[in-house]
Amino acid sequence: MTPAARIAAAIDILDRHLAGEAAEAALTGWARSSRYAGSGDRAAIRDLVYDVLRRRRSYAALGGSTTGRGLMIGRCVAQDIDTETSFTGGRFAPAALTRAERMPRAAPVGLTALDCPDWLAPLLQAALGADFAAVMEAQRHRAPVFLRVNARRASRAEAQAALAAEGIETRLREESSFALEVTGNARKIAQSLAYSQGLVEVQDLSSQCAVEALPLDTAVRVLDYCAGGGGKLLAMAALRHAEFTAHDIDPVRMRDLAARAERAGVQVATAPPGEAPGGQDLVLVDAPCSGSGTWRRTPEAKWRLTPDRLAELVALQSDILARAAVLVAPNGVLAYMTCSLLGAENEDQVARFLAAHAGWQVAKVRRMRPIGGGDGFFLAVLMRNRHDGHTQRLQPGSD
Repeated sequence: MTPAARIAAAIDILDRHLAGEAAEAALTGWARSSRYAGSGDRAAIRDLVYDVLRRRRSYAALGGSTTGRGLMIGRCVAQDIDTETSFTGGRFAPAALTRAERMPRAAPVGLTALDCPDWLAPLLQAALGADFAAVMEAQRHRAPVFLRVNARRASRAEAQAALAAEGIETRLREESSFALEVTGNARKIAQSLAYSQGLVEVQDLSSQCAVEALPLDTAVRVLDYCAGGGGKLLAMAALRHAEFTAHDIDPVRMRDLAARAERAGVQVATAPPGEAPGGQDLVLVDAPCSGSGTWRRTPEAKWRLTPDRLAELVALQSDILARAAVLVAPNGVLAYMTCSLLGAENEDQVARFLAAHAGWQVAKVRRMRPIGGGDGFFLAVLMRNRHDGHTQRLQPGSD
């Protein structure tokens, strides 16, 4: 496909998405109806679509409209791509530019330049402080790809060598003991021997750091209450021999967990929805959230989040925390995680839990922001109060 044809395809996909279809579904639907497109074309078009979604507001300002066509015109302008050579009206190319579309537009400024929705700006500014602009700028760019080396299968040096033998380039990330950042040929990972043999798993740097910050040393029984695909459970199981149980209200999310655990060389059990076992030394709640720390990966979520949906998520998180707390053993730990940057889902949520549930205190808090490479992430480790009655309050800047 020519560059112009790829732009035309991206316009079609974006219009489907803007009409209400999920981005992944729109991409899949287009690919199925366009068998002539090779794997390179599909990858390039996917990159175009996701780049536009990360920068939807600024590209719309430069292109004159929030349509697939307007957004792709805006991208061309922002990337100094000659629109006249792409929008030609030729075969498979988008229609030629109109006089209105040729009109120059002022460079975006303020929240438009940062691709930040107006209603979210005060919430993000309150949570991020001086880092607000840097974080929002980082969210406009593609996220790095990180791997977690499975300590049960290989050392970092061994995994790195195995990947290099297959042409996958990586570098160490010292924030985590098992993290590698992929610097070349990331698309080869899923088909690599290093992956199929369980040497590595794809996992964000911040998620790896959060798991390593958990008090696993004395945990004999560990429950991942909102396990999803089980990535964090597998990361914990690679660090310690214990009795690991995965639970999720939607068991379909865990459908690949058994195969992933076998590949990783670890054992995990699963509990039916609503039947998670109690008496756990560590209960992890990786709660459903806005995903505001992962907007580089799921950019459509930034534009679809609403105040009502945020309120629903906050209420759901509160309910999940209350249900999970009763599963913690008397001397156990409750770990609360989100991939959110918003105080309502993080510090405020923990404060509400402490106010409603006597006998708990904050043992550790970690906040990670998508500036150093990893996603935005929040971790609060909660434990029951000591017998002296001391209670720690959650401070906005504590770590």
